Amino acid sequence: MSITFKHIIAPEQLLSSLEAPNLIILDASIPPVGNTAAPVRQWPQYAIANARRFDLEGVFCDQQSDLPHTMVSAEAFTREARKLGINQDSQIVVYDDLGIFSSARAWWMFKAMGFDNLAVLDGGLPLWCQKQFPQAPAKTREVAQGNFIANPRAGYFCDYHKVSQVLTESDVAVMDARGAPRFYGKAAEPRAGVRSGHMPGAVNLPYSELLSDGQFKAKDELQQMFRALTGDKNSLVMTCGSGITACILALAADYCGYRDVSVYDGSWSEWGQKLNLPASCD
Repeated sequence: MSITFKHIIAPEQLLSSLEAPNLIILDASIPPVGNTAAPVRQWPQYAIANARRFDLEGVFCDQQSDLPHTMVSAEAFTREARKLGINQDSQIVVYDDLGIFSSARAWWMFKAMGFDNLAVLDGGLPLWCQKQFPQAPAKTREVAQGNFIANPRAGYFCDYHKVSQVLTESDVAVMDARGAPRFYGKAAEPRAGVRSGHMPGAVNLPYSELLSDGQFKAKDELQQMFRALTGDKNSLVMTCGSGITACILALAADYCGYRDVSVYDGSWSEWGQKLNLPASCD
C-alpha cells in the first residue's frame, strides 16, 4: 500500500511504513559547520535500512559556483534524482545525522522542483538509533532508473537583488536562522572573508529555537514564534550562513501555513562578502 507524508514524519510512522512500495529514504547529511561537534553515528557506517545517499555537497549543488550549497539546475536535479531511483509517485523521507539540519535543505529543494510527496524525519538518525529502530552500514547497490521530472516553481529560491528589494517592503519579513552571536556580529563567521552582522531590517530566529531535543516543537508553538516576529506579514524570506538552516525555517513556516516563502540561496556567505551591500550589528 502506497503512503503519503508531506512535512514531518515521526520515527514510529516511518517504521510502520518501511515496506511501502513507493517509499524512498534519503540520507542528506553534511559535515557540521563551525563549532558544532560531528555526530557519533554517520554515513556510511550508520544509516537507516535501505537509505540512499542524497549528496548535498558533491552532487546536488552547483559545482561551478563559488558559494557553498548553491541550487543546481532543473536538468541536473532531474538527472541525479533519477539515478537515485526516484519516481513521480515516490514517497520520500529524508533525514540527516544531526537530527534536524541539512535534511530540510533537501526537502526544500524537492519542493522547489515541484515535488510534494516528501517529509523530514523528526529527530533524524540520532532519534532513530536511540529508539533502536533498524539501521545498518550503507551498502552500494544498483537501483532502477527513476522517472522523476523536475517542474521548477518560481520564488522558492531568491538572490541578493530580491533580498535588497524586500528589506524595505513593509509586508515582507526577512528571517535569519543563524545564532544570535553571529547575527549581532559578536561571533566571527566560520568562512574567511565574510563580514559579521546581518542585513538591516532582518529579524533573528535561530533554527535551534524551533527545536526541542532535536525535534520540531509543536505546531502551535511554532506558529506563535513566527507571529511574534512577523506580525501579520505573510511573505517571508529565509536566510542563514550558506542556505542550509534557512531551509529549516522554510520547512517550519510551510508547515505552519505560510505559502509565500523564499530561501536566499547565497545567504550570508554571499551577502557578507559583497561590501556594497549593507550590514548591521544592531
